[in-house]
Amino acid sequence: MKRIGIMVMCALLGAGMVFGGGKKDAGSSGGDQSLAKILSKKKLVLGLDDSFPPMGFRNESNEIVGYDIDLAKEVARRLEVTLVTQPIDWNAKEQELNTGEIDCIWNGFTITDERKKSLTFTPPYLKNAQVIVVKGNSPANTLKDLAGKVAGTQAGSSSVDALEEAPEFTSSLKEVVEYKDFLTALMDLDVGGIDAVVIDLVVANDNINRSGKDFRILKETLGEEEFGIGFRKNDKALADKVWETLLAMAKDGTVAQIATKWLGADISIIGK
Repeated sequence: MKRIGIMVMCALLGAGMVFGGGKKDAGSSGGDQSLAKILSKKKLVLGLDDSFPPMGFRNESNEIVGYDIDLAKEVARRLEVTLVTQPIDWNAKEQELNTGEIDCIWNGFTITDERKKSLTFTPPYLKNAQVIVVKGNSPANTLKDLAGKVAGTQAGSSSVDALEEAPEFTSSLKEVVEYKDFLTALMDLDVGGIDAVVIDLVVANDNINRSGKDFRILKETLGEEEFGIGFRKNDKALADKVWETLLAMAKDGTVAQIATKWLGADISIIGK
């Protein structure tokens, strides 16, 4: 009986180690808790450049508004969490995300192969292009016409990437000046400090329409691109849920309403 009791005890201990070990492994891996964390803290922190109209910017009352903001507010409402808009240094956006200061980058954020190496993106939700804005009386009509001229752009933006990917054009310029934001670059263009601004098409159109400045956009572009929402590399569950919610918003007409409000027409590509 003593020998049998020892054998039974060993068997029970062995089983406990197997099942206990299995439970420990599952708990230690944890899986992707990104969505669960947001739902638990009931808060989604969106990082943005707050001077990037019409995607996200401050209005006359100093409130952060815009196309991306309205989309994000509705996503947060449907997830039953509070949206927090957090202005960040756009030149350090990935650092802000990876240190946990923000939960996503949602602000006309261009999807690139380089960025996809370190971030998780949703599918694209809006098409864009990198264009050149000049003053209305500028003699420039083509990229070649800007040879020897000074162009400005926003530091850390995809416009900088576009310039790097167009070495012939960039090398023809006298200088490229990088500003904190596009609005500052456009103001410098207006007073004659620079000859052109390399900028996102949606921002260029919005600025020309809102400001009434005598600017125009050259027909030649530096390439087309698409906007997506950026998350930490392992936060796929959160990214998938946000996209799932946006698809539902597109299906029920909410996205079309928001796009028409901020962009003048339903040019969203969500679910299309």
